[in-house]
Amino acid sequence: MKILLTGVTGKVGGATAKALAAQPGMKGRLRAIARNPEKAANIAALGIEVVQGDLADPASLKSAFADVEKAFLVMPNGEEQLTLEKGFVDAAKAAGVKHIVKLSSIEAHHGVTAKVPQMHVAAEDYIKASGLAWTMLKPTFYMQTLFANARTIVGNGTIVVPCGEGKTGFTDTRDVGAVAAKVLSEPGHEGKSYDLTGPEILNFDQVAERFGKALGKPVTYVRQPMAAYREILGKFLPPWRADAVCELFTEEGVGGGLTKPTDTIQKILGRPATSFDQFIQDHIAMYRGQ
Repeated sequence: MKILLTGVTGKVGGATAKALAAQPGMKGRLRAIARNPEKAANIAALGIEVVQGDLADPASLKSAFADVEKAFLVMPNGEEQLTLEKGFVDAAKAAGVKHIVKLSSIEAHHGVTAKVPQMHVAAEDYIKASGLAWTMLKPTFYMQTLFANARTIVGNGTIVVPCGEGKTGFTDTRDVGAVAAKVLSEPGHEGKSYDLTGPEILNFDQVAERFGKALGKPVTYVRQPMAAYREILGKFLPPWRADAVCELFTEEGVGGGLTKPTDTIQKILGRPATSFDQFIQDHIAMYRGQ
């Protein structure tokens, strides 16, 4: 029986595909669905079957789910996200899939008011009510989100984000992918909801300090006004998406109220979660402008 992967052209889905492909005994067991298979050529190069399909197209889902036992549901945030995730669950159940692993977020809990976490909560509830085995992966703010700040770190030594005094347990997407691969490839994770964080809680002043130490130059956190951030987003995102992102980039939204990190990644992987300092070193060339 096969494992079906979604979101493989993104950071978490791609990391999951790589981690699974590296495991022994996975040859012929992995399939990925992509709207544009050409963009998933690196995934196909790992020996993973890549099929053309769209979560909005029931016919392509039916084909993709053939002989699939487990599926990894990864969706980009969008206005139709909940509808598409429900359709994915329905198609999986109809095809005889046994277990769905959903990428959610640590901010997703009943009572949350932000749009994206609300959709995650509703999708989680729908999966739990489906009768399928399930596992929820709930990471916090991704370290890789700070790739977008490389330009200003290189240019003038600043990190400009509208996060106020927010703090979080920044999580490396590679760790999330490794956890997903374990959950998809071994028993014992059914009915579990995993809060995933890095090994320490940091605010953005501390993040800037870490970058400065690694780069050997001053790096400063600039508290960007939300209105200015929203204006920038509005130039390349539709209004709903821009508003939703702004809801996440707040003091409350960044960390989901975290006061201490979890040790879930270490328990599942048998190694410590990637530290923020290690993340910087792994991508130091980018932040030096090389």
